[in-house]
Amino acid sequence: MKVTTDACLFGAWIAEEDKSKKLKTTRVLDIGSGTGLLSLIYAQKNLFSRIDAIEIDEGACEQAKENVTASPFAERINVIHEDVKRFVLPGKYDYIISNAPFYEKEIRSNNEKKNIAHHHSGLLFEELLHVIKAGLSTSGTFYLLLPFKRNEEIRKILLKQQLCVSKIVFVRQSTNHNYFRMMIAGKFEKENCAETVMEEIAIWNDLQQYTNEFKDLLQDYYLYL
Repeated sequence: MKVTTDACLFGAWIAEEDKSKKLKTTRVLDIGSGTGLLSLIYAQKNLFSRIDAIEIDEGACEQAKENVTASPFAERINVIHEDVKRFVLPGKYDYIISNAPFYEKEIRSNNEKKNIAHHHSGLLFEELLHVIKAGLSTSGTFYLLLPFKRNEEIRKILLKQQLCVSKIVFVRQSTNHNYFRMMIAGKFEKENCAETVMEEIAIWNDLQQYTNEFKDLLQDYYLYL
C-alpha cells in the first residue's frame, strides 16, 4: 500500500502532541492501521506506549505485521486482523488514532482494495465515533485525519456525539494551495470544554521545498530532511 505524505505528517503530529505526556505506560488503539505507519511513528516517539493496531484488509494487515516485526518496537505493537465493529475491545485506551475513511459519498473505484482503504466500506464516520466513545478512557484523547471539505459536516457530527474538539490543524499541500486535510484532536465533552485551538501547516513552500514546520515534525522519520 502507498504511504501518503499527509499520513506521515499526521503520525508525526500525533506523536509530537503526546510525547510530553508519557509519564507512565499508555494504551493506544490505531483504527484502520493499514501497513502500520501511524503505530510505528507513535511507538518510535513514545517509548512507554502499548498499541493495538486493527486493520480489516488481510493483505495490509500482513504487511503491517511484517513492518512491525522488522522494527525495534515489535514487543509494543499488536497487529490485529479484524473488523473493528466486531472486535471486542479489551479495555479502555488513553489514545485512539485513526486515518479514517475519506470518501463516504463519492464514486467508488473498480479496485476493491482501494475502496476499503479510502471509502467507508462498512464503517461510517458516525460508527467510527461510536467505537471511539466505547473505547476511549474518560480522560483520553482521540486523533483523526480527515478531508477539509467535510469540515462543517464533521464538526456537527462530533457535537451531536457529545465529543469536544480541542485542536484542529488545517493542512495545505503547499503555501499556494487551499486546505485539503485537517488533523483533529478531541476528547469527551465537558462543561468546561475549552475553545478549540486552530493552527495550519503547509507541506511545501512556493519553491516546492518542504516547509520548516513540516521538516521539524518529520525529521526524526525521514532519512533526507
